[in-house]
Amino acid sequence: MQIGPYSLPNNLVVAPMAGVTDRPFRQLCRRFGAGYAVSEMITADKSLRLSKKTLRRADFDGEPSPIAVQIAGSDPHELAAAARYNVEQGAQIVDINMGCPAKKVCNKLAGSALLQNETLVAEILTAVVRAVDVPVTLKTRLGFRNGEENILRVARLAEECGIAALAVHGRTREDMYNGEARFDLIREVKSQIGIPLIANGDIDSPQKARTVLEATGADAIMIGRAAQGRPWLFREIAHFLATGELLPPPGLEEIREVLLEHLDELHAFYGEYSGCRIARKHIAWTTCGLAGSNEFRSQMYGLEDCARQRDAVKQYFDGLMAG
Repeated sequence: MQIGPYSLPNNLVVAPMAGVTDRPFRQLCRRFGAGYAVSEMITADKSLRLSKKTLRRADFDGEPSPIAVQIAGSDPHELAAAARYNVEQGAQIVDINMGCPAKKVCNKLAGSALLQNETLVAEILTAVVRAVDVPVTLKTRLGFRNGEENILRVARLAEECGIAALAVHGRTREDMYNGEARFDLIREVKSQIGIPLIANGDIDSPQKARTVLEATGADAIMIGRAAQGRPWLFREIAHFLATGELLPPPGLEEIREVLLEHLDELHAFYGEYSGCRIARKHIAWTTCGLAGSNEFRSQMYGLEDCARQRDAVKQYFDGLMAG
């Protein structure tokens, strides 16, 4: 998998997810075998560049190359300026968000709402590509509404405008995350463009990863929600694609150690107040389905300091392993 001058170690990509793919999570997924990770979306609004949230989202300290920053907005000039700024701060690849289905994003005519205006799409892509001397990529969906899928035209526009790689989620904005991702159109896109294509949507197992790669002919796959609480999914997929064999699931001891290390990273990254609260969803995702996890999570949500939260997680797993 190649994006501009960058050769990725494999074809497994961590999807950018707001509130999830912060530096600790990206590093965790890379540790388990993801070959590439894109930041949470960073607003193109210049007035918010120095906000605490934006600065955290743009923190790539210690991460391997290439550093990929996703920008979001609707004004071509703002997005071009945001691209230049982030490259000056160390971004090696700029990704444009035209896929987010969130209401608060679409209401600003950003994210997947942009798919309603192909002229504006072309203006944005052209402006950003011309603004920087690093590869620019695009993350998008099949279209805005069902029955109005325009991904084939958008994909051709992307290539014409100089986009270096295209990631496509197999749903429209209208679908949100409901129903099943559709890969037939992604296969059509692949047949009509020459730039690398990354398929995204519903990839939650090694078998599904192989199925999607075969069904779409994509150069890579992008994994998002399925990796929440399961960063070892990348290890399992990489092994299966290479050997055809399924790895056994991680044991309780490994899960405990991975989660505790992740908590330490989150607590250090966000600080006492935010770190404890942000860690809760990662604890919930990781413990989902384990014995007594519902009761444990109910108790854990009431803890408001990092040390007690860490101790509670350790004691929960120790109890599982002793039982």
